[in-house]
Amino acid sequence: MRLPRDTGAAVVFLSPLLILVVGLIAYPFTRAIWLSLTDKLVGYPERFVGLRNYAYLLDDDTFHEVVKNTLVFTAGSLVLKVLTGLAMALVLNGVWRWRNFFRGLFLLPWITSTVIIALTWRWMFDAFPGRGFFNSVLLDAGLLRRPIAFMATPAGAMAAVIVANWWRAFPFFGVSYLAGMQAIPRELYDAASVDGAGTWQRFRHVTLPGLKHVLIVTIVLSFILTINDFNIVYVMTRGGPGTATQVFATYSYEVAFNQLRWGRGVTISIFLVPVMVVAIALVSRYLLRERE
Repeated sequence: MRLPRDTGAAVVFLSPLLILVVGLIAYPFTRAIWLSLTDKLVGYPERFVGLRNYAYLLDDDTFHEVVKNTLVFTAGSLVLKVLTGLAMALVLNGVWRWRNFFRGLFLLPWITSTVIIALTWRWMFDAFPGRGFFNSVLLDAGLLRRPIAFMATPAGAMAAVIVANWWRAFPFFGVSYLAGMQAIPRELYDAASVDGAGTWQRFRHVTLPGLKHVLIVTIVLSFILTINDFNIVYVMTRGGPGTATQVFATYSYEVAFNQLRWGRGVTISIFLVPVMVVAIALVSRYLLRERE
């Protein structure tokens, strides 16, 4: 059976993309699934063990802490990003001098290398006087008698990586919300003012509903990026102290490359696949529904 001429041309043009998808996505993913079913160690042949790696992780207390840390890290970062992104958009949406300059200035964290940001925040939280920014300022101001070891406590280390991740990404939220605000018709605000709505009521009943689509998309996309964040956590704490800031990405790296257990390391990453699939499906379904 011969393909119609248009279909044949489409196959020819789409073949390079299909090969690229299979080579860069399908094969690596299939290979990862296979490795998760083996006890692969570096330097040794693979041996099929079925679901043993999955069963081990489900009973592993460290993995349970990794799941908790990942949720705290992701949720804390997202809340800060949404709140500060909204604040940034509200400020930059006003009519005042130098607003265009500050619109560009606020983008600096977003365009700066993640490693540089992580190193900068690690220095700022450093406990040594004369080195750590926060301790130096507080000591010089007489507010402290001795430095605080921010990164030496589980809560302090988690707060530090959350702050660094937030600072890195909040401009993306701010710019997205600013674009959404500028797309809201001015007539809606005028009508609300005529009805006696105050500043908070206009924000609640006009601005937030107008930003609903942008809020959903940015939160889901940032959730995907944050839950997979490796650079910030690894450069600042390497998952420490202990396992206090160990998240999926860093724990998978440690097991695979430090302990040389590739099979188990890949299995840790596989646990995130259903979460990613659901998140991507929600965004795709929402965008398609809005287009219709």
